[in-house]
Amino acid sequence: MFQDYPILEFDGAPEAILEPKRLIEPLAEMPEHGVITFFQDVINHFVEQGLAREITAITSEMGRHPIYVHQFRGRPLALFHPGIGAPLAAGILEEVIALGCRKFIVCGGAGVLNRDLAQGRLVVPNAAVRDEGTSYHYLPPSREAPPTAAALTAVLNTLQQRNVEHVVAKTWTTDAIYRETRPRMALRRREGCATVEMEAAALFAVAHFRGVELAQILYSGDNLDADEWDSRGWVRNWGVRAILIELAAEACLAIDATR
Repeated sequence: MFQDYPILEFDGAPEAILEPKRLIEPLAEMPEHGVITFFQDVINHFVEQGLAREITAITSEMGRHPIYVHQFRGRPLALFHPGIGAPLAAGILEEVIALGCRKFIVCGGAGVLNRDLAQGRLVVPNAAVRDEGTSYHYLPPSREAPPTAAALTAVLNTLQQRNVEHVVAKTWTTDAIYRETRPRMALRRREGCATVEMEAAALFAVAHFRGVELAQILYSGDNLDADEWDSRGWVRNWGVRAILIELAAEACLAIDATR
C-alpha cells in the first residue's frame, strides 16, 4: 500500500528476489559464532601475527571483503569487517549468515553526544534510534531497533564478570555524518542516546529478521558535544580496540549459555 513516504511501505515477505540462501552455499568451515569489528588495524595485526586465517571472501564492486577464522580459547570464531554504513554492513552480514554464522557480537567506535563520556569508555546499546534507511526494509516502521535479548545479556554478563566499566544507553544510527546538526543532536540526547554511529540499527534489524543473535559494544570516540568537533585521537587508541575484540569474542561464545 502506498504511503506518503516510500520508506514506510514495509513489506514483510520472507523471500526476496535476491535471496542470500539461494545465492550462497553454506561454508563447512564457517564458525557458528562471529565477531564483527570496524577495527581493520586490529584485524591486520591478527593476520600478520598468525592469529587469524582467511577462509573465504565476499566480493563487491569495492573488491574483496575477507572473512577470517580466529581461534579464541580453543574455539573458532569468524572475524570480519562489515564495511562502513548501514547498507553495506547489512549486506555483508546477510551473506555471512547465509554462509552459516548465527551468533554475532559487533564492536566498534562511536561519536559521543555528551562530553562527560570519556574517550575509550565502553557503551552497550540497548536500542538504536533508526535514523537511517536500511532497517526499514527488515522491520516495520518504529522509532528504535533493539539488539537481540540473548546476545545483549551475554555482553552485559561478560563486562560485569570482567569488572569492565560501561554505560548502557541508546545509540543514534544515521546515514549522514555531515548532517549531524546541533538541533538534531540535542533531540537525540533528550531521548536517551549517548552515541552516534552508522550501522547499529540496520545490524539489529537484520538479526531480528533472520533469526540470529546479535548485540554490540561501542567505545567512546570523537566528541560532538563541544564548540568544535573533537576527534580526541580515537583512531590511535589501539590498545582499547584490541581489548574490545577480546571482550566481544568472550561475549559471543557466552551467548550459548544465555539462551
